[in-house]
Amino acid sequence: MPSVKIPKKSTFVDMTPFVDVAFLILTFFIMATKFKPPEPVEINTPNSVSTQELPESNAVLVTIDKEGKVYFTVLSEKDKSIYNAIIDDINTTRNLGLSPAQKSNYSKTYLVGVSFNQLKQLLEAPEALQAKQPGIPIDTTGGELTYWVQSAKSAFAGQRLQFLVKGDNASKYPVFKNVITALKKNDVYKYNLITAPEDAPHFIKTYLYGTARRWWW
Repeated sequence: MPSVKIPKKSTFVDMTPFVDVAFLILTFFIMATKFKPPEPVEINTPNSVSTQELPESNAVLVTIDKEGKVYFTVLSEKDKSIYNAIIDDINTTRNLGLSPAQKSNYSKTYLVGVSFNQLKQLLEAPEALQAKQPGIPIDTTGGELTYWVQSAKSAFAGQRLQFLVKGDNASKYPVFKNVITALKKNDVYKYNLITAPEDAPHFIKTYLYGTARRWWW
């Protein structure tokens, strides 16, 4: 009997729909992703084992750079009115005489690193110049940082507020001690140190992650 030839079918697959879907997914992630803005002050933090991420809201960040300059940042992505409450309190208690426009600019300022008598100039300065700050005056009594912490606690009253300290590897201990003094004067005895992430060997992970002390990066 003659053999029956099976007709060959085309193996061509139209990939156009798959490419369209891939580009749609890529476009979605590009539009939905929140990119981290460049930090105005470069800080080389020490390494440590960490499992938790830096919060975006309900937190106060105190930064110490390698020169010992101190900066104050409020993290409040969910409630922008917090910024108004803090700057209003600072303006009133320190009698700064800030204008409505200057107070409005505070929420656009990522960090404060000037004395109270230079705050007006900072709030009027372009964003590109805000990185060049001399640091908040601080001494063994806590200095002006004490008032910023006090105003933040008042603004976040009734809410869970976390205090974070981010210090450069090259910063000196006396500056760190003065920062802690400013926190203690406001009855803040719990704070988290921000460090760079580092993997831990498996046999010690249970111990490190089970401790009460928490580390952030």
